Amino acid sequence: MFPAVVVLGFALPVPQPPSPARAAVAAALPKLTAGMRGHAEQKTCFACHNQAYPLLALSAARAAGHEVPREFLKAQGEHIAGFLAANKDRFRDGRGTGGAAATASFALVALELAGYEPDDATAAAAEYLAKFPGDRDHWRTTSTRPPTEASDFTVTYTSMRALRKYGAAADRDLVTRRRDAAREWLVKTPAKDTEDRAFRLLGLKESGAPEREVAAAAFDLVKAQHAGGGWAQLDGGEPDAYATGEALYALHHAGGMKADAPAYRAGVSFLLKTQRADGTWRVKTRSKPFQPYYESGFPHEKDQFISIAATGWAAAALAVR
Repeated sequence: MFPAVVVLGFALPVPQPPSPARAAVAAALPKLTAGMRGHAEQKTCFACHNQAYPLLALSAARAAGHEVPREFLKAQGEHIAGFLAANKDRFRDGRGTGGAAATASFALVALELAGYEPDDATAAAAEYLAKFPGDRDHWRTTSTRPPTEASDFTVTYTSMRALRKYGAAADRDLVTRRRDAAREWLVKTPAKDTEDRAFRLLGLKESGAPEREVAAAAFDLVKAQHAGGGWAQLDGGEPDAYATGEALYALHHAGGMKADAPAYRAGVSFLLKTQRADGTWRVKTRSKPFQPYYESGFPHEKDQFISIAATGWAAAALAVR
């Protein structure tokens, strides 16, 4: 209950300052939206770093009561849908686009977060995902751009989630077979780093794996937490906001960890200590340059792609506090 002051005989509540976590999310949102807007203004392509991860944060922030304009989400959804529509024929004939299943699945997950309803473009991308890469037990990444495009666990989770939302009724049996096969692959396949562990946990939950398997994957992720509360991308590396944010997100949304659990509080403390004055988190890139450099409006120059993804993860994790 808020403290109160008495004015003319009436007890009026005194507004309290936001919690540190809520203030951190509020500080991050303007930079995230600037990076998203800047990308859409300069590029026709979809970008998981500048759109999917920020939309994850905006969706979580909106659910927590932060102001996120519907018009902005609609504009981002239309930009992503326009990219899918421009490649609709390529999806339908199986050629796909650069990034293959990773691009298609991340774009569809981003559309879900933006509140976009299914249409012909999403149907084409979903059909491509259902059939890619043939009769395999999981989806595979075709890129080596760590950490966001280097893990089969990542693209397997995003593909299953995308098909749950946008898969066509006519493909239901195929989608079910793919999900069941992926679940078996997830259960038997060990993870090697934080990206793998977080998305393995998310994938097990998404695929309907037994609770004991989900709990074991959550425990495996918790074990990798550093003494200072953060997680590192690579075992033996230094903790950062990208790995910490994704670990907390997976533990909460898939592992059922409460936001007041000791491990979660420690992770939140790490994020609050490492947030910069401008509301962002800077993470150094370890991926070889692939796309021509451009300024999206998000800071940190040549580290901006991984840093905007890290800021998205961090804000999404903090939004539940």
